[in-house]
Amino acid sequence: MSQVASLPPILEQPLEPYKRVWLEDDRRLLEGPRSRTTEFLRVLRILREFIRGFRALHFVGPCVSVFGSARFAPDHRYYQLGREVGGVVSRLGFTVLTGGGPGIMEAANRGAKEAGGVSVGCNIILPKEQQPNPYLDHMVTFRYFFVRKVMLVKYSQAFVILPGGFGTMDEAFEAATLIQTQKIFDFPLIFMGVEYWQPVFDFLRDKMRVERTIAPLDLERLILTDSLDVLQTTLMQCPFKVFEKPPQPKRRWWLFE
Repeated sequence: MSQVASLPPILEQPLEPYKRVWLEDDRRLLEGPRSRTTEFLRVLRILREFIRGFRALHFVGPCVSVFGSARFAPDHRYYQLGREVGGVVSRLGFTVLTGGGPGIMEAANRGAKEAGGVSVGCNIILPKEQQPNPYLDHMVTFRYFFVRKVMLVKYSQAFVILPGGFGTMDEAFEAATLIQTQKIFDFPLIFMGVEYWQPVFDFLRDKMRVERTIAPLDLERLILTDSLDVLQTTLMQCPFKVFEKPPQPKRRWWLFE
């Protein structure tokens, strides 16, 4: 029988009352219809959360989102890879955007800080693994998963996928779907960690492509590599090249910015 390592003590602490309410919001939204008044008030809360996210991230500059597991400790090789990825992204001038938690998210934010770059986290209230890491220049916490996912896509010019679990795969293939359906630009989608991700790519190539549930182009868009040089070269092909110093939006005093 496989054994699961216990989570760090900080992640096992009980949630504060307001966080417990936030944690239940997604479930209450998705478990079915409620009264029209309740639904209307929930829409207003969702709107407020979108506005809060837009305001918090509007001036962080062009970002690269880095996804990966929250469960890798600092001495793990994938944590070290995430740290190197954060450094590469920052040295190109991009802001490193993550889920703001521990593990690979912390590693990428840490690498960004060590390289003198900007490090941003979009945190989410969860039963475990919800603690923000200490390497964030800016952090915004969301109660709704889908709002957080919109922010991670909206402000990104590329997506780097390091080893992770359900959440990482959800984020990676949502980005792939948005690219496939032309809902966003053909941004780079880079999987780092060949040994970890190769079985997934084998399934995509040998099963999904053969059965024509995806097109050959869909698979060609995905990059699988261990090379930081390939990562850097790919990021330099982003549609809006940050190293050309695009003009930043102006702050408006009448919006209290």
